[in-house]
Amino acid sequence: MPYDIELKRVYSPSDASDGARVLVDRLWPRGKARETLALTDWYRDASPSPALRRQYHLGEISEAVFAARYRGELRDAPDNLIPLMRYARRGRLTLLTATRNIQSSHLPILRESVLQALHDEDVADLEPASPPCFAHQLHDQDQL
Repeated sequence: MPYDIELKRVYSPSDASDGARVLVDRLWPRGKARETLALTDWYRDASPSPALRRQYHLGEISEAVFAARYRGELRDAPDNLIPLMRYARRGRLTLLTATRNIQSSHLPILRESVLQALHDEDVADLEPASPPCFAHQLHDQDQL
């Protein structure tokens, strides 16, 4: 099933087609009141850890190292993706960040991870889950 996950700056105006608007930053965006953002949720658990974010913003690690470590954080805590997966299953999900350059932020990596988790879950749902289901498959194969 195709899922629609958009990336946007939190400072961009909201649009009716945004669907669920989820801010995925540890820090609240400067100069923005909650009421002005039309947020569905502010979800910090899927954003990079404070230490990783700090290292990247101070230039202590490269973008490639940041991406690898952030993927590792997401892989080590797969349950952190579940709320975002739920939003994506309901319709369009717009992930928001205060970062100026979205493409060099954590959002493309997060979108990729959420889409992969949704795909993995969908594939697992197609597999028979109980012995009677497996028995039915074996019976069908015997008739071929």
